[in-house]
Amino acid sequence: MNSGEYTYIWQAGDWPRWRFNLNALALPMAEVSRAQGMLMGRLSDMGMALRDQASLLALTEDVVKTSEIEGEQLNVESVRSSIARRLGVDIGALAPVDRHVEGVVEMVLDATANCHAPVTRERLFGWHAALFPTGYSGLSKINVGVWRDDTNGPMRVVSGPVGRERTHYEAPPAHRLEKEIRLFLDWLNTATPEPPLIKAGLSHLWLVTLHPFDDGNGRISRAIGDLLLARADGSPQRFYSLSAQIQRNRKTYYDILEQTQKGSLDVTQWLIWFLDTLHRAVDQAEHTLNDVLAKARFWRHWASTPLNARQVKLLNRLLDGFKGRLTSSKWAVIAKCSPDTALRDITDLLVHGVLRKSDARGRSTSYELNDI
Repeated sequence: MNSGEYTYIWQAGDWPRWRFNLNALALPMAEVSRAQGMLMGRLSDMGMALRDQASLLALTEDVVKTSEIEGEQLNVESVRSSIARRLGVDIGALAPVDRHVEGVVEMVLDATANCHAPVTRERLFGWHAALFPTGYSGLSKINVGVWRDDTNGPMRVVSGPVGRERTHYEAPPAHRLEKEIRLFLDWLNTATPEPPLIKAGLSHLWLVTLHPFDDGNGRISRAIGDLLLARADGSPQRFYSLSAQIQRNRKTYYDILEQTQKGSLDVTQWLIWFLDTLHRAVDQAEHTLNDVLAKARFWRHWASTPLNARQVKLLNRLLDGFKGRLTSSKWAVIAKCSPDTALRDITDLLVHGVLRKSDARGRSTSYELNDI
């Protein structure tokens, strides 16, 4: 049977016998492995504290971006605080964290930190319940911690206004899910002939194609992919974020997914895309390491300068990539102090040479980190 005789890959007679051209994938796999090796080489020269900071940045980005792909915005500081508390990394004052942030963090950390534990239906149900602690997705009540039941019709991925929707994909009927998931988990939890990176790409595609839940399928599928990448790396500590790279090319992600799910069971093109995206994610981690090292150099340089807690907090915000221009009024809001106190804090840092006035023009004077 060829792809012209059915609509979606799960309708193929030989589903789910994935096929791919290993010769076409050999070079992309080698390039990813080389990039991973260079990254791990740099990390091996760093102390444990700096590696923890790099991992904290990568995990924070992963949690935030896997939600952004689905159009959901999480508070970055809350995510960072939740992860730091769980990893035992000292980042100073912790931001408030809500149940929803905690749920996404729990899933991502369980997938990576416990990557060698078997993936069971109960574990997947736990992840799903963590993603939707109130039993609602937005304003819609959903079935949580169970497979979807298709009570309201087939599970479809659609876009467009009401009455002019476009169906991008329709998932297998709910009555097939128990059998389909059992087959998937058996493959996932046993040694199979696929190279580890290929298995990670296939796991992502396979689960998102089954679409077993009312909502959260993309996030859970990406978590499964991360779990297998952690197994492939031989380390539960994460230093790069595939979800962040997917978010940077979100339209391409959905395009290749739709193309693959409407194509044949030869998924070579999906795997080429997956490996290329993974390569870019590892390369981006090199920039993250540069930021971590720059931050460490900054604090070593100013170690003897007396600073109060407000100044430390705002300087860290600048080092972590403060968006926009830092003014005294923004300082007062973020530090929760009076405008006069904010101005005294800033003036003190100007005197010591930690900050300088920005050249950017505007109605208010702004400030930036001085060069060291």
